[in-house]
Amino acid sequence: MEPYLTITQVAEILNVNYRTVRDLIHVNKMRAIKIGRVYRISRAHLNQFIAKCERSK
Repeated sequence: MEPYLTITQVAEILNVNYRTVRDLIHVNKMRAIKIGRVYRISRAHLNQFIAKCERSK
């Protein structure tokens, strides 16, 4: 099974605020799955997001 990260973990990796990650999810710029009331981000989707950001620079 693929490892899933919490919003807090992703925020720490990206060095941004928790709310920034949550907002990226809500505007569909970062893929996540909702399990109950919490979001989880797969490591693969996080890597895709980082690569996309690096390409746009």
